[in-house]
Amino acid sequence: MNNEIASEEAIFVSIRMAILQPLIDLAALTYLHGVRHVVLSPGSRSAALTLAFSRHGGFQIHPVIDERSAGFIAQGMAQQLCKPVVLICTSGSAGYNFAPAVSEAFFQQIPLLILTADRPREWTHQFDGQTIYQSELYGKHVKKFFELPSDYSHPDSIWAINRSANEAVNLAAQVPLGPVHVNVPIREPFYPSEGEVLAPSLSIRLIHQTPVDRLISVSQWNELLDEWDDSKKILIAGGQCAHSALLNETLSKITDELQVPVLADSIANLAGNESFISHHDLILSGNDDADLMPDLLITYGLSFVSKELKTFLRRNPAKNHWHIGNDGVWADPLQSVTRQIAVDPDYFFSQLFEKIDYQLFTENSEPDNDAGYLEKWLVKERLVRRKIQDFLLNQTLLTDLTAIDAVLSQLADGEQLHVGNSMPIRYVNALGKPDLVSVFCNRGTSGIDGSLSTAIGAALTNSCPTTLIIGDVSFLYDRNGLLIKSLPENLKIVVVNNGGGNIFRMIDGPARQPELEEYFETRHLHTARRTAEDAGLIYFSVHQMEDLATQLAAFRSCDNTCLLEIFTDPEENRVIWKQFKQLLA
Repeated sequence: MNNEIASEEAIFVSIRMAILQPLIDLAALTYLHGVRHVVLSPGSRSAALTLAFSRHGGFQIHPVIDERSAGFIAQGMAQQLCKPVVLICTSGSAGYNFAPAVSEAFFQQIPLLILTADRPREWTHQFDGQTIYQSELYGKHVKKFFELPSDYSHPDSIWAINRSANEAVNLAAQVPLGPVHVNVPIREPFYPSEGEVLAPSLSIRLIHQTPVDRLISVSQWNELLDEWDDSKKILIAGGQCAHSALLNETLSKITDELQVPVLADSIANLAGNESFISHHDLILSGNDDADLMPDLLITYGLSFVSKELKTFLRRNPAKNHWHIGNDGVWADPLQSVTRQIAVDPDYFFSQLFEKIDYQLFTENSEPDNDAGYLEKWLVKERLVRRKIQDFLLNQTLLTDLTAIDAVLSQLADGEQLHVGNSMPIRYVNALGKPDLVSVFCNRGTSGIDGSLSTAIGAALTNSCPTTLIIGDVSFLYDRNGLLIKSLPENLKIVVVNNGGGNIFRMIDGPARQPELEEYFETRHLHTARRTAEDAGLIYFSVHQMEDLATQLAAFRSCDNTCLLEIFTDPEENRVIWKQFKQLLA
Protein backbone atom coordinates (compact mmCIF):
# COMPACT_ATOMS: atom_id res chain seq x y z
CA MET A 1 0.00 0.00 0.00
CA ASN A 2 2.84 2.38 0.89
CA ASN A 3 4.47 1.70 -2.48
CA GLU A 4 1.18 2.54 -4.22
CA ILE A 5 0.90 5.83 -2.34
CA ALA A 6 4.50 6.70 -3.18
CA SER A 7 3.86 5.89 -6.84
CA GLU A 8 0.76 8.11 -6.91
CA GLU A 9 2.70 10.95 -5.27
CA ALA A 10 5.46 10.62 -7.89
CA ILE A 11 2.91 10.85 -10.70
CA PHE A 12 1.29 13.86 -9.06
CA VAL A 13 4.66 15.62 -8.89
CA SER A 14 5.23 14.89 -12.59
CA ILE A 15 1.75 16.20 -13.36
CA ARG A 16 2.40 19.45 -11.54
CA MET A 17 5.73 19.91 -13.26
CA ALA A 18 4.62 19.23 -16.82
CA ILE A 19 5.84 22.01 -19.09
CA LEU A 20 2.53 22.57 -20.88
CA GLN A 21 0.07 21.06 -18.41
CA PRO A 22 -2.98 23.07 -19.59
CA LEU A 23 -2.65 21.49 -23.06
CA ILE A 24 -2.57 18.02 -21.51
CA ASP A 25 -5.69 18.97 -19.60
CA LEU A 26 -7.23 20.32 -22.83
CA ALA A 27 -6.95 16.87 -24.40
CA ALA A 28 -8.37 15.18 -21.29
CA LEU A 29 -11.27 17.62 -21.14
CA THR A 30 -12.09 17.04 -24.80
CA TYR A 31 -12.23 13.32 -24.09
CA LEU A 32 -14.55 13.84 -21.11
CA HIS A 33 -16.93 15.66 -23.45
CA GLY A 34 -17.20 12.51 -25.58
CA VAL A 35 -14.80 13.36 -28.42
CA ARG A 36 -12.95 10.26 -29.65
CA HIS A 37 -11.38 11.08 -33.04
CA VAL A 38 -8.40 13.33 -33.75
CA VAL A 39 -7.09 14.15 -37.24
CA LEU A 40 -3.66 15.71 -37.14
CA SER A 41 -1.05 16.86 -39.60
CA PRO A 42 2.64 16.71 -38.67
CA GLY A 43 4.53 19.74 -37.39
CA SER A 44 6.91 20.90 -34.69
CA ARG A 45 5.07 23.82 -33.08
CA SER A 46 2.02 21.55 -32.72
CA ALA A 47 4.07 18.79 -31.03
CA ALA A 48 2.68 19.58 -27.59
CA LEU A 49 -0.89 19.16 -28.87
CA THR A 50 0.00 16.03 -30.82
CA LEU A 51 1.60 14.40 -27.78
CA ALA A 52 -1.17 15.50 -25.41
CA PHE A 53 -3.82 13.77 -27.55
CA SER A 54 -1.78 10.76 -28.72
CA ARG A 55 -0.45 9.90 -25.25
CA HIS A 56 -3.86 10.28 -23.66
CA GLY A 57 -4.69 6.77 -24.87
CA GLY A 58 -8.40 7.23 -25.39
CA PHE A 59 -8.45 8.81 -28.84
CA GLN A 60 -8.31 7.30 -32.30
CA ILE A 61 -5.53 9.29 -33.96
CA HIS A 62 -5.57 9.76 -37.75
CA PRO A 63 -2.37 11.33 -39.13
CA VAL A 64 -2.84 13.00 -42.53
CA ILE A 65 0.04 14.68 -44.37
CA ASP A 66 -1.93 17.26 -46.34
CA GLU A 67 -3.89 19.70 -44.15
CA ARG A 68 -6.48 20.36 -46.85
CA SER A 69 -7.28 16.66 -47.08
CA ALA A 70 -7.06 16.34 -43.29
CA GLY A 71 -9.79 18.94 -42.90
CA PHE A 72 -12.18 17.10 -45.18
CA ILE A 73 -11.39 13.69 -43.67
CA ALA A 74 -12.26 15.13 -40.25
CA GLN A 75 -15.42 16.61 -41.74
CA GLY A 76 -16.44 13.21 -43.14
CA MET A 77 -15.97 11.65 -39.72
CA ALA A 78 -17.93 14.34 -37.88
CA GLN A 79 -20.66 14.16 -40.50
CA GLN A 80 -21.23 10.50 -39.61
CA LEU A 81 -20.75 10.78 -35.85
CA CYS A 82 -22.67 14.04 -35.35
CA LYS A 83 -20.02 14.78 -32.73
CA PRO A 84 -17.00 17.07 -32.88
CA VAL A 85 -13.78 15.74 -34.38
CA VAL A 86 -10.51 17.44 -33.40
CA LEU A 87 -8.28 18.91 -36.12
CA ILE A 88 -4.66 19.75 -35.23
CA CYS A 89 -2.03 21.51 -37.31
CA THR A 90 1.19 23.43 -36.83
CA SER A 91 1.63 27.19 -37.16
CA GLY A 92 1.84 29.28 -40.32
CA SER A 93 0.13 28.48 -43.61
CA ALA A 94 -0.87 25.01 -42.38
CA GLY A 95 -4.01 26.41 -40.80
CA TYR A 96 -5.03 28.13 -44.03
CA ASN A 97 -5.11 24.74 -45.71
CA PHE A 98 -7.95 23.74 -43.37
CA ALA A 99 -10.02 26.65 -44.69
CA PRO A 100 -11.94 24.89 -47.52
CA ALA A 101 -13.10 22.16 -45.14
CA VAL A 102 -13.87 24.65 -42.39
CA SER A 103 -16.10 26.73 -44.67
CA GLU A 104 -17.85 23.59 -45.96
CA ALA A 105 -18.42 22.37 -42.40
CA PHE A 106 -19.79 25.78 -41.41
CA PHE A 107 -22.42 25.91 -44.14
CA GLN A 108 -23.22 22.20 -43.90
CA GLN A 109 -23.41 22.45 -40.08
CA ILE A 110 -20.81 19.80 -39.22
CA PRO A 111 -19.01 19.98 -35.83
CA LEU A 112 -15.23 20.41 -35.85
CA LEU A 113 -12.84 21.54 -33.10
CA ILE A 114 -9.88 23.15 -34.87
CA LEU A 115 -6.68 23.54 -32.83
CA THR A 116 -4.02 25.57 -34.64
CA ALA A 117 -0.64 25.77 -32.95
CA ASP A 118 0.94 29.22 -33.06
CA ARG A 119 3.93 31.20 -31.91
CA PRO A 120 3.28 33.77 -29.18
CA ARG A 121 1.70 36.91 -30.64
CA GLU A 122 4.77 39.12 -30.08
CA TRP A 123 6.64 37.07 -32.71
CA THR A 124 4.17 37.80 -35.51
CA HIS A 125 5.75 39.71 -38.42
CA GLN A 126 9.21 39.48 -36.87
CA PHE A 127 10.76 37.37 -39.65
CA ASP A 128 10.27 34.22 -37.58
CA GLY A 129 9.52 31.04 -39.49
CA GLN A 130 6.00 29.67 -39.97
CA THR A 131 4.42 32.74 -38.40
CA ILE A 132 1.34 34.45 -39.82
CA TYR A 133 -1.67 36.32 -38.40
CA GLN A 134 -3.73 33.38 -37.09
CA SER A 135 -6.27 35.27 -35.01
CA GLU A 136 -9.72 35.07 -36.64
CA LEU A 137 -8.07 33.00 -39.39
CA TYR A 138 -11.38 31.62 -40.71
CA GLY A 139 -13.36 34.82 -40.31
CA LYS A 140 -17.11 34.27 -40.19
CA HIS A 141 -16.77 30.62 -41.22
CA VAL A 142 -16.55 29.38 -37.63
CA LYS A 143 -19.13 29.63 -34.87
CA LYS A 144 -16.58 31.27 -32.58
CA PHE A 145 -12.85 31.94 -32.31
CA PHE A 146 -10.81 31.49 -29.13
CA GLU A 147 -7.18 32.35 -28.51
CA LEU A 148 -5.56 30.75 -25.50
CA PRO A 149 -3.09 32.71 -23.37
CA SER A 150 0.57 31.96 -24.08
CA ASP A 151 1.41 32.01 -20.36
CA TYR A 152 0.47 28.58 -19.04
CA SER A 153 1.67 29.01 -15.45
CA HIS A 154 -0.54 31.75 -14.01
CA PRO A 155 -3.71 30.46 -12.26
CA ASP A 156 -5.88 32.80 -14.34
CA SER A 157 -4.42 31.34 -17.54
CA ILE A 158 -5.10 27.79 -16.36
CA TRP A 159 -8.68 28.79 -15.52
CA ALA A 160 -9.13 30.58 -18.86
CA ILE A 161 -7.91 27.59 -20.89
CA ASN A 162 -10.21 25.23 -19.00
CA ARG A 163 -13.20 27.52 -19.42
CA SER A 164 -12.50 28.19 -23.11
CA ALA A 165 -12.05 24.49 -23.86
CA ASN A 166 -15.40 23.68 -22.25
CA GLU A 167 -17.15 26.43 -24.20
CA ALA A 168 -15.50 25.46 -27.50
CA VAL A 169 -16.50 21.78 -27.35
CA ASN A 170 -20.02 22.58 -26.16
CA LEU A 171 -20.46 25.20 -28.87
CA ALA A 172 -19.31 22.88 -31.70
CA ALA A 173 -21.88 20.28 -30.58
CA GLN A 174 -24.73 22.77 -30.09
CA VAL A 175 -27.40 23.26 -32.77
CA PRO A 176 -26.55 24.50 -35.29
CA LEU A 177 -23.54 22.21 -35.26
CA GLY A 178 -20.41 23.71 -36.74
CA PRO A 179 -16.67 24.37 -36.57
CA VAL A 180 -15.03 26.20 -33.67
CA HIS A 181 -11.46 27.52 -33.89
CA VAL A 182 -9.04 27.57 -30.97
CA ASN A 183 -5.66 29.20 -31.65
CA VAL A 184 -2.97 27.86 -29.30
CA PRO A 185 0.21 29.96 -28.84
CA ILE A 186 3.01 27.70 -27.56
CA ARG A 187 6.40 28.77 -26.23
CA GLU A 188 9.52 26.67 -26.34
CA PRO A 189 10.41 24.21 -24.96
CA PHE A 190 7.40 22.23 -26.08
CA TYR A 191 8.84 18.70 -26.18
CA PRO A 192 8.62 16.81 -22.87
CA SER A 193 11.82 15.81 -21.13
CA GLU A 194 12.76 12.17 -20.72
CA GLY A 195 10.62 10.52 -18.06
CA GLU A 196 8.07 13.31 -17.92
CA VAL A 197 4.57 11.91 -17.44
CA LEU A 198 1.85 13.49 -19.59
CA ALA A 199 -1.20 12.96 -17.42
CA PRO A 200 -4.19 15.21 -16.70
CA SER A 201 -4.16 17.27 -13.52
CA LEU A 202 -6.59 16.65 -10.69
CA SER A 203 -8.28 20.03 -11.05
CA ILE A 204 -9.95 19.66 -14.46
CA ARG A 205 -13.44 21.12 -14.35
CA LEU A 206 -15.99 19.67 -16.77
CA ILE A 207 -18.79 22.06 -17.73
CA HIS A 208 -21.88 20.59 -19.42
CA GLN A 209 -24.40 22.63 -21.35
CA THR A 210 -28.02 21.56 -21.00
CA PRO A 211 -29.87 21.97 -24.30
CA VAL A 212 -33.37 23.43 -24.24
CA ASP A 213 -35.96 22.14 -26.72
CA ARG A 214 -37.90 24.71 -28.70
CA LEU A 215 -41.65 24.09 -28.78
CA ILE A 216 -44.57 25.76 -30.52
CA SER A 217 -47.24 27.18 -28.22
CA VAL A 218 -50.95 26.41 -28.55
CA SER A 219 -51.71 29.91 -29.85
CA GLN A 220 -48.93 29.64 -32.44
CA TRP A 221 -50.23 26.27 -33.58
CA ASN A 222 -53.67 27.79 -34.03
CA GLU A 223 -52.21 30.45 -36.32
CA LEU A 224 -50.37 27.85 -38.36
CA LEU A 225 -53.39 25.56 -38.65
CA ASP A 226 -55.52 28.49 -39.80
CA GLU A 227 -53.05 29.18 -42.63
CA TRP A 228 -52.98 25.46 -43.46
CA ASP A 229 -56.80 25.35 -43.64
CA ASP A 230 -56.86 28.41 -45.90
CA SER A 231 -54.47 26.76 -48.39
CA LYS A 232 -55.79 24.45 -51.09
CA LYS A 233 -52.50 23.52 -52.77
CA ILE A 234 -49.85 22.60 -50.18
CA LEU A 235 -46.34 21.48 -51.12
CA ILE A 236 -43.60 20.16 -48.79
CA ALA A 237 -40.02 20.31 -50.13
CA GLY A 238 -36.93 18.87 -48.43
CA GLY A 239 -33.40 20.18 -48.85
CA GLN A 240 -30.15 18.58 -47.71
CA CYS A 241 -30.40 16.75 -44.39
CA ALA A 242 -29.53 13.44 -42.76
CA HIS A 243 -31.98 10.56 -42.96
CA SER A 244 -34.49 10.45 -40.12
CA ALA A 245 -36.75 7.42 -39.73
CA LEU A 246 -39.30 9.51 -37.80
CA LEU A 247 -39.38 12.26 -40.43
CA ASN A 248 -39.62 9.69 -43.21
CA GLU A 249 -42.56 7.96 -41.52
CA THR A 250 -44.37 11.21 -40.71
CA LEU A 251 -44.05 12.65 -44.21
CA SER A 252 -45.32 9.33 -45.60
CA LYS A 253 -48.46 9.74 -43.48
CA ILE A 254 -48.89 13.34 -44.57
CA THR A 255 -48.73 12.52 -48.27
CA ASP A 256 -50.80 9.31 -48.02
CA GLU A 257 -53.49 10.45 -45.59
CA LEU A 258 -53.61 14.22 -46.09
CA GLN A 259 -52.94 14.10 -49.83
CA VAL A 260 -50.09 16.60 -49.71
CA PRO A 261 -47.23 16.19 -52.23
CA VAL A 262 -43.80 15.75 -50.61
CA LEU A 263 -40.85 16.58 -52.85
CA ALA A 264 -37.19 15.93 -52.01
CA ASP A 265 -33.76 16.15 -53.59
CA SER A 266 -31.55 13.07 -53.38
CA ILE A 267 -29.55 14.64 -50.52
CA ALA A 268 -32.75 15.06 -48.46
CA ASN A 269 -32.49 11.29 -47.87
CA LEU A 270 -36.24 10.78 -47.99
CA ALA A 271 -37.29 7.46 -49.49
CA GLY A 272 -39.49 4.39 -49.26
CA ASN A 273 -42.79 5.84 -50.48
CA GLU A 274 -43.85 5.69 -54.11
CA SER A 275 -45.84 8.89 -53.62
CA PHE A 276 -42.76 10.97 -52.81
CA ILE A 277 -41.79 13.22 -55.72
CA SER A 278 -38.14 12.58 -56.64
CA HIS A 279 -38.01 13.48 -60.36
CA HIS A 280 -38.83 17.19 -60.11
CA ASP A 281 -35.70 18.02 -62.13
CA LEU A 282 -37.37 16.60 -65.23
CA ILE A 283 -40.95 17.42 -64.28
CA LEU A 284 -40.06 21.10 -64.04
CA SER A 285 -37.93 21.06 -67.19
CA GLY A 286 -41.16 21.13 -69.18
CA ASN A 287 -43.12 24.26 -69.99
CA ASP A 288 -46.53 23.26 -68.62
CA ASP A 289 -46.01 23.66 -64.87
CA ALA A 290 -48.42 26.45 -63.90
CA ASP A 291 -50.86 23.93 -62.37
CA LEU A 292 -48.11 22.84 -59.93
CA MET A 293 -47.86 26.25 -58.21
CA PRO A 294 -48.44 25.91 -54.43
CA ASP A 295 -50.49 28.17 -52.19
CA LEU A 296 -48.56 27.07 -49.11
CA LEU A 297 -44.94 25.94 -49.41
CA ILE A 298 -43.26 24.23 -46.45
CA THR A 299 -39.50 23.72 -46.72
CA TYR A 300 -36.96 22.13 -44.40
CA GLY A 301 -33.29 21.18 -44.53
CA LEU A 302 -30.37 23.05 -46.10
CA SER A 303 -29.64 23.65 -49.79
CA PHE A 304 -31.49 22.30 -52.83
CA VAL A 305 -29.52 20.74 -55.68
CA SER A 306 -32.23 21.18 -58.30
CA LYS A 307 -31.93 24.44 -60.23
CA GLU A 308 -35.25 23.68 -61.91
CA LEU A 309 -36.99 23.52 -58.54
CA LYS A 310 -35.45 26.75 -57.31
CA THR A 311 -36.31 28.54 -60.55
CA PHE A 312 -39.88 27.25 -60.50
CA LEU A 313 -40.53 28.27 -56.89
CA ARG A 314 -38.95 31.70 -57.37
CA ARG A 315 -41.01 32.27 -60.49
CA ASN A 316 -44.17 31.06 -58.74
CA PRO A 317 -43.90 32.25 -55.13
CA ALA A 318 -46.39 30.74 -52.70
CA LYS A 319 -48.76 33.01 -50.83
CA ASN A 320 -47.36 31.54 -47.60
CA HIS A 321 -43.95 29.91 -47.23
CA TRP A 322 -42.90 28.30 -43.94
CA HIS A 323 -39.29 27.28 -43.44
CA ILE A 324 -38.73 24.75 -40.65
CA GLY A 325 -35.36 24.60 -38.88
CA ASN A 326 -33.95 25.24 -35.42
CA ASP A 327 -30.50 26.32 -36.65
CA GLY A 328 -31.17 30.02 -36.25
CA VAL A 329 -30.26 30.75 -39.89
CA TRP A 330 -32.62 33.16 -41.64
CA ALA A 331 -32.22 31.62 -45.08
CA ASP A 332 -34.58 32.68 -47.88
CA PRO A 333 -33.06 31.29 -51.10
CA LEU A 334 -36.46 31.08 -52.81
CA GLN A 335 -37.22 34.71 -51.92
CA SER A 336 -40.66 33.87 -50.57
CA VAL A 337 -40.39 32.95 -46.83
CA THR A 338 -43.24 34.34 -44.72
CA ARG A 339 -42.56 32.34 -41.52
CA GLN A 340 -39.31 31.08 -40.02
CA ILE A 341 -40.39 28.31 -37.64
CA ALA A 342 -37.43 27.63 -35.37
CA VAL A 343 -38.06 24.03 -34.34
CA ASP A 344 -36.70 20.65 -35.32
CA PRO A 345 -38.38 19.22 -38.48
CA ASP A 346 -38.99 15.85 -36.76
CA TYR A 347 -40.96 17.60 -34.02
CA PHE A 348 -42.78 19.99 -36.36
CA PHE A 349 -44.10 17.49 -38.89
CA SER A 350 -45.05 14.83 -36.32
CA GLN A 351 -46.97 17.43 -34.30
CA LEU A 352 -48.53 18.90 -37.44
CA PHE A 353 -49.83 15.53 -38.57
CA GLU A 354 -51.15 14.61 -35.12
CA LYS A 355 -53.02 17.89 -34.76
CA ILE A 356 -54.58 17.79 -38.23
CA ASP A 357 -55.42 14.09 -37.93
CA TYR A 358 -57.07 14.67 -34.53
CA GLN A 359 -58.99 17.64 -35.88
CA LEU A 360 -60.31 15.62 -38.82
CA PHE A 361 -61.23 12.75 -36.50
CA THR A 362 -63.18 14.94 -34.06
CA GLU A 363 -64.96 16.75 -36.89
CA ASN A 364 -65.51 13.50 -38.82
CA SER A 365 -64.36 15.29 -41.95
CA GLU A 366 -61.92 14.97 -44.84
CA PRO A 367 -58.92 17.27 -45.49
CA ASP A 368 -59.87 20.65 -46.99
CA ASN A 369 -56.78 20.89 -49.17
CA ASP A 370 -56.97 19.99 -52.85
CA ALA A 371 -56.28 16.24 -53.21
CA GLY A 372 -56.11 16.74 -56.98
CA TYR A 373 -52.94 18.79 -56.46
CA LEU A 374 -51.07 15.68 -55.31
CA GLU A 375 -52.46 13.72 -58.22
CA LYS A 376 -51.14 16.30 -60.70
CA TRP A 377 -47.63 15.82 -59.29
CA LEU A 378 -48.00 12.02 -59.27
CA VAL A 379 -49.18 11.85 -62.87
CA LYS A 380 -46.05 13.70 -63.97
CA GLU A 381 -43.84 11.68 -61.59
CA ARG A 382 -45.06 8.35 -62.98
CA LEU A 383 -44.73 9.59 -66.56
CA VAL A 384 -41.12 10.67 -65.94
CA ARG A 385 -40.24 7.32 -64.35
CA ARG A 386 -41.52 5.45 -67.42
CA LYS A 387 -39.74 7.82 -69.81
CA ILE A 388 -36.45 7.50 -67.91
CA GLN A 389 -36.67 3.72 -67.98
CA ASP A 390 -37.39 3.66 -71.72
CA PHE A 391 -34.69 6.24 -72.44
CA LEU A 392 -31.96 4.34 -70.59
CA LEU A 393 -32.94 0.99 -72.09
CA ASN A 394 -32.34 2.43 -75.55
CA GLN A 395 -28.87 3.78 -74.78
CA THR A 396 -25.95 1.98 -76.42
CA LEU A 397 -23.18 4.47 -75.65
CA LEU A 398 -21.12 4.59 -72.46
CA THR A 399 -21.78 8.07 -71.08
CA ASP A 400 -21.67 9.70 -67.67
CA LEU A 401 -25.43 9.27 -67.37
CA THR A 402 -25.56 5.57 -68.28
CA ALA A 403 -22.49 4.79 -66.17
CA ILE A 404 -23.85 6.50 -63.04
CA ASP A 405 -27.25 4.89 -63.52
CA ALA A 406 -25.57 1.48 -63.67
CA VAL A 407 -23.61 2.17 -60.48
CA LEU A 408 -26.73 3.36 -58.64
CA SER A 409 -28.65 0.25 -59.69
CA GLN A 410 -26.02 -1.93 -57.98
CA LEU A 411 -26.12 -0.23 -54.57
CA ALA A 412 -27.24 -2.51 -51.76
CA ASP A 413 -29.56 -1.82 -48.84
CA GLY A 414 -27.68 -0.11 -46.04
CA GLU A 415 -24.98 1.15 -48.37
CA GLN A 416 -23.88 4.76 -48.15
CA LEU A 417 -23.41 6.88 -51.26
CA HIS A 418 -21.11 9.89 -51.48
CA VAL A 419 -21.28 12.04 -54.59
CA GLY A 420 -18.87 14.62 -55.93
CA ASN A 421 -20.04 18.07 -56.92
CA SER A 422 -20.39 19.50 -60.40
CA MET A 423 -22.08 16.99 -62.75
CA PRO A 424 -22.13 13.76 -60.64
CA ILE A 425 -24.61 15.10 -58.06
CA ARG A 426 -26.74 16.57 -60.86
CA TYR A 427 -26.93 13.16 -62.55
CA VAL A 428 -27.83 11.45 -59.29
CA ASN A 429 -30.48 14.05 -58.49
CA ALA A 430 -32.02 13.94 -61.97
CA LEU A 431 -32.13 10.12 -62.03
CA GLY A 432 -34.12 10.43 -58.80
CA LYS A 433 -33.64 6.93 -57.40
CA PRO A 434 -36.47 6.74 -54.82
CA ASP A 435 -34.83 4.12 -52.60
CA LEU A 436 -31.60 5.97 -51.70
CA VAL A 437 -31.58 7.00 -48.03
CA SER A 438 -27.89 7.66 -47.31
CA VAL A 439 -26.67 10.20 -49.87
CA PHE A 440 -23.97 12.72 -48.94
CA CYS A 441 -22.51 15.58 -50.94
CA ASN A 442 -20.54 18.69 -49.99
CA ARG A 443 -23.30 21.14 -50.83
CA GLY A 444 -22.39 23.62 -48.11
CA THR A 445 -20.18 25.52 -50.54
CA SER A 446 -20.65 23.11 -53.49
CA GLY A 447 -16.94 23.07 -54.36
CA ILE A 448 -15.25 20.14 -56.06
CA ASP A 449 -12.45 20.05 -53.47
CA GLY A 450 -12.57 17.53 -50.66
CA SER A 451 -15.18 15.08 -51.95
CA LEU A 452 -12.74 12.16 -51.93
CA SER A 453 -11.34 13.01 -48.49
CA THR A 454 -14.82 13.46 -47.03
CA ALA A 455 -15.82 10.00 -48.24
CA ILE A 456 -12.61 8.54 -46.78
CA GLY A 457 -13.39 10.12 -43.41
CA ALA A 458 -16.96 8.84 -43.52
CA ALA A 459 -15.86 5.28 -44.38
CA LEU A 460 -13.37 5.34 -41.51
CA THR A 461 -16.22 5.79 -39.04
CA ASN A 462 -19.50 4.52 -40.52
CA SER A 463 -18.66 0.76 -40.63
CA CYS A 464 -20.92 0.18 -43.65
CA PRO A 465 -20.29 -0.27 -47.40
CA THR A 466 -19.52 3.18 -48.84
CA THR A 467 -19.39 4.14 -52.51
CA LEU A 468 -18.10 7.42 -53.88
CA ILE A 469 -19.02 8.67 -57.37
CA ILE A 470 -16.66 11.47 -58.37
CA GLY A 471 -15.53 13.27 -61.51
CA ASP A 472 -11.96 13.07 -62.79
CA VAL A 473 -11.01 16.70 -62.04
CA SER A 474 -12.40 16.50 -58.52
CA PHE A 475 -10.59 13.19 -57.92
CA LEU A 476 -7.24 14.47 -59.21
CA TYR A 477 -7.66 17.67 -57.21
CA ASP A 478 -8.14 15.77 -53.94
CA ARG A 479 -5.98 12.66 -54.36
CA ASN A 480 -3.76 13.62 -51.41
CA GLY A 481 -6.58 12.28 -49.29
CA LEU A 482 -5.28 8.83 -50.23
CA LEU A 483 -1.98 9.56 -48.44
CA ILE A 484 -3.04 7.97 -45.17
CA LYS A 485 -1.62 4.89 -43.52
CA SER A 486 -4.64 2.62 -43.90
CA LEU A 487 -7.51 3.30 -46.26
CA PRO A 488 -10.89 1.95 -45.12
CA GLU A 489 -11.67 -1.39 -46.76
CA ASN A 490 -15.38 -0.57 -46.94
CA LEU A 491 -14.76 2.23 -49.47
CA LYS A 492 -15.26 1.86 -53.23
CA ILE A 493 -14.41 4.76 -55.56
CA VAL A 494 -15.98 5.34 -58.98
CA VAL A 495 -14.15 7.94 -61.08
CA VAL A 496 -16.08 9.16 -64.13
CA ASN A 497 -13.31 10.40 -66.43
CA ASN A 498 -14.48 12.59 -69.28
CA GLY A 499 -11.11 14.32 -69.58
CA GLY A 500 -11.95 17.68 -67.99
CA GLY A 501 -14.59 19.85 -66.37
CA ASN A 502 -17.47 18.55 -68.47
CA ILE A 503 -20.07 20.71 -66.71
CA PHE A 504 -18.91 23.76 -68.66
CA ARG A 505 -19.99 22.00 -71.86
CA MET A 506 -23.48 21.67 -70.35
CA ILE A 507 -23.77 25.37 -69.44
CA ASP A 508 -24.87 27.56 -72.31
CA GLY A 509 -22.48 30.48 -71.61
CA PRO A 510 -19.05 28.77 -71.63
CA ALA A 511 -20.24 26.10 -74.09
CA ARG A 512 -20.54 28.79 -76.80
CA GLN A 513 -17.06 30.21 -76.24
CA PRO A 514 -14.07 29.21 -78.43
CA GLU A 515 -11.98 29.01 -75.21
CA LEU A 516 -14.22 26.22 -73.83
CA GLU A 517 -11.71 23.35 -73.91
CA GLU A 518 -8.58 25.27 -72.94
CA TYR A 519 -9.75 27.64 -70.24
CA PHE A 520 -13.05 26.23 -68.91
CA GLU A 521 -12.97 22.46 -69.32
CA THR A 522 -9.14 22.41 -69.07
CA ARG A 523 -8.83 19.22 -71.11
CA HIS A 524 -6.29 16.67 -69.84
CA LEU A 525 -5.05 13.12 -70.52
CA HIS A 526 -4.55 12.02 -66.90
CA THR A 527 -6.07 8.84 -65.51
CA ALA A 528 -6.52 7.50 -61.99
CA ARG A 529 -4.48 4.32 -62.63
CA ARG A 530 -1.13 5.48 -61.22
CA THR A 531 -2.78 7.17 -58.26
CA ALA A 532 -4.68 3.98 -57.48
CA GLU A 533 -1.51 1.90 -57.73
CA ASP A 534 0.42 4.30 -55.47
CA ALA A 535 -2.36 4.10 -52.88
CA GLY A 536 -2.55 0.30 -53.07
CA LEU A 537 -6.05 0.32 -54.54
CA ILE A 538 -7.29 -2.47 -56.79
CA TYR A 539 -7.94 -0.78 -60.14
CA PHE A 540 -10.66 -1.48 -62.71
CA SER A 541 -11.40 0.45 -65.89
CA VAL A 542 -14.15 0.60 -68.52
CA HIS A 543 -14.00 2.17 -71.99
CA GLN A 544 -16.96 0.54 -73.76
CA MET A 545 -20.61 0.00 -72.84
CA GLU A 546 -20.36 -3.75 -73.44
CA ASP A 547 -17.68 -4.04 -70.74
CA LEU A 548 -19.51 -2.03 -68.08
CA ALA A 549 -21.61 -4.83 -66.55
CA THR A 550 -18.66 -7.23 -66.24
CA GLN A 551 -16.24 -4.72 -64.76
CA LEU A 552 -18.86 -3.27 -62.46
CA ALA A 553 -19.67 -6.75 -61.14
CA ALA A 554 -15.98 -7.45 -60.48
CA PHE A 555 -15.60 -4.07 -58.81
CA ARG A 556 -18.63 -4.61 -56.60
CA SER A 557 -17.49 -8.09 -55.50
CA CYS A 558 -13.99 -6.88 -54.54
CA ASP A 559 -13.39 -7.25 -50.79
CA ASN A 560 -10.74 -4.53 -50.54
CA THR A 561 -10.60 -0.79 -51.21
CA CYS A 562 -10.86 -0.46 -54.97
CA LEU A 563 -11.34 2.06 -57.76
CA LEU A 564 -13.34 1.83 -60.96
CA GLU A 565 -12.51 4.37 -63.66
CA ILE A 566 -15.12 4.86 -66.38
CA PHE A 567 -14.01 6.73 -69.50
CA THR A 568 -16.58 8.74 -71.46
CA ASP A 569 -16.63 11.26 -74.29
CA PRO A 570 -17.51 14.84 -73.29
CA GLU A 571 -19.48 15.69 -76.43
CA GLU A 572 -21.51 12.47 -76.22
CA ASN A 573 -22.23 13.36 -72.61
CA ARG A 574 -23.54 16.76 -73.65
CA VAL A 575 -25.85 15.35 -76.30
CA ILE A 576 -27.30 12.63 -74.05
CA TRP A 577 -27.76 15.00 -71.12
CA LYS A 578 -29.64 17.47 -73.32
CA GLN A 579 -31.91 14.71 -74.63
CA PHE A 580 -32.48 13.41 -71.10
CA LYS A 581 -33.44 16.83 -69.74
CA GLN A 582 -35.98 17.26 -72.56
CA LEU A 583 -37.94 14.09 -71.82
CA LEU A 584 -41.00 16.10 -70.80
CA ALA A 585 -40.34 19.25 -72.82
